[in-house]
Amino acid sequence: MGGGTILILFVTLFLNIEQHVAQATNVIFFVPTAVSAIIVSLKNKNINLKIAIPICLWGILGAFVGAVISTKMEVGLLKKCFGYFLILIAIYQTYEYIKNSKVHRI
Repeated sequence: MGGGTILILFVTLFLNIEQHVAQATNVIFFVPTAVSAIIVSLKNKNINLKIAIPICLWGILGAFVGAVISTKMEVGLLKKCFGYFLILIAIYQTYEYIKNSKVHRI
C-alpha cells in the first residue's frame, strides 16, 4: 500500500468525497510523481526496458479498462471492491512480512 491508498481513504472517510472523485484525485497526485521517478530511474539505468515496456503497455491497457468499468459502477459497489482490494493487499503484505522475518532469523 502506498500514499494513494491513504489519500483515497482520507478523502472518502473524513472529507466525505465520492469514491470516483477520490480515485481521480489520487491519479492527479500519482502521475507527476511516477513520471519523475521514471526519469530519475532511467538516468540511473535502474530500469530494464525490455521488461518495463511490455509491463507499461499492459498497465496502460488495464488502467483504461479499469477506468471504463469503474465509471459504470455505482459508488457503493466501487467502495466495496476497493475495500476488498485493501484487505487482500493487507493479507499479502502481512504474509510477506512474516515470511521475510522467518528467513532473517535463521
